[in-house]
Amino acid sequence: MFLLIELNREKILLLSIFLLIFLGLGGYLGVLFREDAVMVIDDEVKDILSQDIQNIFNIRNKALVEGDKDTLKALYNTEGRTGRWAYEHSLRKMRYLQDWGAKQGVKFKDINSEVLLRYVKEKGDGYSTTLLVSTEYKYAYQDSPKKYNTFRIGAYHAFEIIPKDERWVISKEWYMDPMDDSLELEQSKIEEVNEVILAEEPKDLSNLNKRRLKAVEYADKYCGTASLPKYGFKYNPKYRNFNSQGGNCANFASQILYEGAGFRKNRAWNYSRGSGTKAWLNAHGFNQYMTYSGRAAMIAHGSYDQVLKSSYKLLPGDYVAYEKKGKVDHISVVTGLDSKGYALVNCHNSDRYRVPWDIGWNKKGVKFRLVRVHY
Repeated sequence: MFLLIELNREKILLLSIFLLIFLGLGGYLGVLFREDAVMVIDDEVKDILSQDIQNIFNIRNKALVEGDKDTLKALYNTEGRTGRWAYEHSLRKMRYLQDWGAKQGVKFKDINSEVLLRYVKEKGDGYSTTLLVSTEYKYAYQDSPKKYNTFRIGAYHAFEIIPKDERWVISKEWYMDPMDDSLELEQSKIEEVNEVILAEEPKDLSNLNKRRLKAVEYADKYCGTASLPKYGFKYNPKYRNFNSQGGNCANFASQILYEGAGFRKNRAWNYSRGSGTKAWLNAHGFNQYMTYSGRAAMIAHGSYDQVLKSSYKLLPGDYVAYEKKGKVDHISVVTGLDSKGYALVNCHNSDRYRVPWDIGWNKKGVKFRLVRVHY
């Protein structure tokens, strides 16, 4: 009786295996003979898809520069909720570029994105991807329209596309974008700010301290997705990335001062074996340590219009601390000046390379701490 039961179990097991193989083979053949089936995302398909996505970004960037809402909308599946959200985000970005340009007295001339496909899989009739996107923005001041200034912003995008009317449209997109913001500055103050900025002149940085130059060199090399392509869009692998744990901006600023400028570690300001002190890793702690230790000193503190004139005292190697509700929330290190002497900064999360220091921080309630670092 026991033997019979065991034999029956064996037959049932063999029959189950046969059915699974049969069903699996049937499913495989069914997919194989679909004319539009793609079993594997091979290199050739990835290359074609990369070109198609790059083209979407090219069209979108041109529309953003020209303020072309119709062309912009045509890139999205606005019938779907996530596609509509992605389109609305691009509209906000378009408005931000226009408003910031008016405040600054500049016109954006061109936007160019370098798009690298990091991950892709089929999703229905479309694709779900992860992209590394490093975008260069070019602008010129009203009184010197042929003199271009550039900056770069980088981010990883969760990006989905579907076919519509014989072309690809964006059905979903998410990424950290400092320009997903609004310019909350009164019109009267915008006019005052514009007058101040346009009255400035280029600054001579030929006598810059060598340690400051080393700090800038490090900041440019390791600003991640915003860095120049020759640096590979990477952070320094010697250091842990804390973006998923609240942010990596202070960690990066500390690296710039230690690895680049040669500031010595101590018990209060230290990093070892994947961990660091509050002064090393936390934006508020970093600023407190730098100013209380005497390694740095405040140049100015206040709202944007209150510190604007003082911002022209900033030199490469200094830093800007961004304050919300009395607490420093972010740190950016000054790495250059544009053609009007306007300070440019590098930072992590979101990654920035030589970006005007106020971009993404134009909401009411934000205060700025402009800080001179003693090299």
